[in-house]
Amino acid sequence: MTTRTGRRSWLRENSELGVCVLLLALGVLVLTDALAMDVDVARRGPVGPRTVPVAVGAGLLAVAALLAVDVLRGGRGRAETGEDVDLSEPADRRTVLLLTGVFLGAAVLIEPLGFPAAGALLFWGAAFALGSRRTDRDPLVAAVLSLVTYAVFDKLLGVPLPGGPLMGVL
Repeated sequence: MTTRTGRRSWLRENSELGVCVLLLALGVLVLTDALAMDVDVARRGPVGPRTVPVAVGAGLLAVAALLAVDVLRGGRGRAETGEDVDLSEPADRRTVLLLTGVFLGAAVLIEPLGFPAAGALLFWGAAFALGSRRTDRDPLVAAVLSLVTYAVFDKLLGVPLPGGPLMGVL
């Protein structure tokens, strides 16, 4: 019985290792997916669609390793003590649910509507979920952000995004 209690106590004291495992798994997933991309290096050059995912995956692996070393050496995370955070208040579930719905809606609509329209809905919905009620400004900012993001990824970086039916008009 003492070994089971001792093991539970050790796991409870080192629960941050779970975050390390999650970061490690996410880093391996990102690197595996990035390295499996079919990219013509001669046509794109050394910086292409694979560069950022490889950097992010390597960064996730490095952070996982550094955090694991810190936790095993006795490092502990500190509770938030910021003056603008009231830890006695419950989480704002409405905002989380709204953001989740907006994100899932954009993911479903990206194929039929294209990235510019789905992205505009995503940016506008996220602004609304986070409290902005500027109906005169928010849709315009969302549309500009979405079109600029589309242009950067599709035209400059060569990462093909679905344009949707509006791309024939624009």
